[in-house]
Amino acid sequence: MSHHKIEAKEITFDYPDGTRAVNNVNFMIHHGESVGILGANGAGKSTLLLLLMGVLFPSKGGVYVADVKLDQKSAKKIRPHLGFVFQNPDDQLFMNTIYDDVAFGPQNLLLDRDEVEKRTNHAIIHMGIEHIKTRPPYHCSGGEKRAAAIAGVLSMQPDIMIMDEPTSGLDPKARRSMIALLKSFSHTKIIASHDIDMVYEVCGRVLIIQNGEIKADGVAADIVSDKEKMDAYGLEPPLFMTRVQPLK
Repeated sequence: MSHHKIEAKEITFDYPDGTRAVNNVNFMIHHGESVGILGANGAGKSTLLLLLMGVLFPSKGGVYVADVKLDQKSAKKIRPHLGFVFQNPDDQLFMNTIYDDVAFGPQNLLLDRDEVEKRTNHAIIHMGIEHIKTRPPYHCSGGEKRAAAIAGVLSMQPDIMIMDEPTSGLDPKARRSMIALLKSFSHTKIIASHDIDMVYEVCGRVLIIQNGEIKADGVAADIVSDKEKMDAYGLEPPLFMTRVQPLK
């Protein structure tokens, strides 16, 4: 069995007010895959990520990691294999310094001091944020905070990275840096985003969700270049496909 494999089996989720956010969703993601989840606002992307992470649990069906059902009983054992990056880094950063934030996860795994320092420094160096490690998060830019939030997940050494809008709010230079970093990760990656150009670059496979249901699942390049299909689900093709060529 591989903790890199995650499967959704007929998962359905209803909020307390009766809103059905996810409806009978099925898919399997294998070791090393990079999968983008696309959908218009309110389609169910963020709820689906929370179900995959075990923050929420399905009303029906189940999420399986390494063939083990993710539920309240198994969550404590399974969650260390899953790393979740929130859309808003301020939801993740709460310590006095960036270093302390990145070290928080390994410390809570009860690792020895040397291992905590090793993991923390490796994650900080990998994300290129050595220059801000002694700063408080509120003195960092949006891009720096997002990189720090990802470093905090990397320090846990998860098998699967689950990310919600990792390029949201970044300036063009920071966005390009983030895309390069995402492409460098060897983890199994699940990325929900409105940034279709980023998904095209980073992910080999795409799922499209609409009204809580998976409407398309296939090769990213094939799906995002299909204008008719993208239009049907309220999505735009990547910008490079719609850019007008300059006159010669």
